[in-house]
Amino acid sequence: MIPKVRIRPIARSDIPGFRALLDAVARERTCLAYTEAPPLAELRQFVLDHLRKKDIQIVAETPSGQIAGWCDILVPELAGFTHCGRLGMGVAKELRGRGIGTRLMEEGLGLAKRKGLIRIELDVFSSNARAVRLYRRFGFVTEGRRIKARYLDGRFEDVEEMGLLL
Repeated sequence: MIPKVRIRPIARSDIPGFRALLDAVARERTCLAYTEAPPLAELRQFVLDHLRKKDIQIVAETPSGQIAGWCDILVPELAGFTHCGRLGMGVAKELRGRGIGTRLMEEGLGLAKRKGLIRIELDVFSSNARAVRLYRRFGFVTEGRRIKARYLDGRFEDVEEMGLLL
């Protein structure tokens, strides 16, 4: 059953729920570079800074108000790189495989095109097969691989560097 979620821009009031979800996904220790979310004050500042910059930050919200997923595409301020965005995303573990990530990607990439971005980049652990499949479905290609880039919990992980030209 596909959960009914609303994809929308993040709001200040979402920051605690976003942090809770980010923390839950990070603590899985398999999807994100983080192993726990930053402190609430630090995350609040991150979100507010990127809202001011008008970066892309969207969330998937359930009818009960739970933040079920997020997608952000952050644009560097370095001259010569402002045509690129760096994508990050996550979905609540219990809601994966139900189309939420696909909907977040569709909306996020659509916003990136409307914003005039030319290139989207991301890093993903090679072992995160579900995420790699999602990115490939949207046209991302592996541009590089950092071998044994992370060592955590007694095992090495390769990191795929992926890119998409819009």
